[in-house]
Amino acid sequence: MANLLGDLVNPDKYQEPINISGFDTNHLMDDLKQMYVIRRVEEIIGDNIVTGVIKCPCHLGIGQEATAVGLSRYLRSSDRVFGGHRSHTHYLGLRGSVYKLFAETLGKLDGCSKGMGGSMHLYDPSIGFGGSVPIVGASVPIATGAALAAKKDNVGDIAVSYLGDSACEEGAVQESFNLASIMKLPIIFVVENNLFASHMHIDLRQPHNSTARFAEAHGIPFKVIDGNNLTDIYEASQEAVKYCRENKGPYFIEAMTYRWRGHVGPREDTDVGVKRKDDLNTWKKRDPIRRLKDSLINKNVLSENDFNEITKLIDKNLVEQWQKALDAPYPPKSLLTEIVYK
Repeated sequence: MANLLGDLVNPDKYQEPINISGFDTNHLMDDLKQMYVIRRVEEIIGDNIVTGVIKCPCHLGIGQEATAVGLSRYLRSSDRVFGGHRSHTHYLGLRGSVYKLFAETLGKLDGCSKGMGGSMHLYDPSIGFGGSVPIVGASVPIATGAALAAKKDNVGDIAVSYLGDSACEEGAVQESFNLASIMKLPIIFVVENNLFASHMHIDLRQPHNSTARFAEAHGIPFKVIDGNNLTDIYEASQEAVKYCRENKGPYFIEAMTYRWRGHVGPREDTDVGVKRKDDLNTWKKRDPIRRLKDSLINKNVLSENDFNEITKLIDKNLVEQWQKALDAPYPPKSLLTEIVYK
């Protein structure tokens, strides 16, 4: 079969600034800030896992910020977006509340799931985030059902299902692809292919390293893109959203990216005692934030000093939001019966 990923799996490639010609610089600046927010939020969460302040397991998406930020630009709050266990980026890409995310990881009442879900069970229908779950691939059939509901509502809403490369190995995911294709459901399947299922590299699990072959098998149109290139994501997202809103059926995006931290927790080098197969320092040169920043500087839209001033303001705000979350109350025990077992 054709090598669908090509040089995208070579970390020595795609390290240069991206092409931003013809794109709205206000959008690019706004999304640069949001990617930085997401990274700093997750770094703060990682630091507080180390100190023991955060007790729940947290799966960090540092290095993968661009995909959700780029796609979310073309979504509306009535769309139905679903994630998995690594979904801080998906929630914040939709401009979810940083404070509510911090509070949720701390088990506080003001959390987006009222402190009952922790890092992996995020929920905020006000921004169109239908939920995330820790079971691999489990939200994909739910998102497919949401797409069926959207089709029946017939107002142009769509569903988005974020999943990783390993989720494609789940039977329910393949069934969802098939059902979406047969029923022409308005859903975008976004595979963030970071080459790992927990600590196991895709080369040890699959005969091919691309997941887009599954879209091909189910007759779903697809795009394979650099998931660390915001403008590539813009172009693929616009096409996918338009296709789904016009009720033509599902669309599949495979975004090649790479997480900088282990499967769970803040460590970079190893995870569950297994050494990372690839050279992380080389992959870091594909940093989506740095590549976009360099592009904006090259076009004289931004200066290094401007960027430093912007990040100082963001950092100050995040420290305030974190402190506010630390000071927030825990939920009363009565919510166990009022919410969890309603």
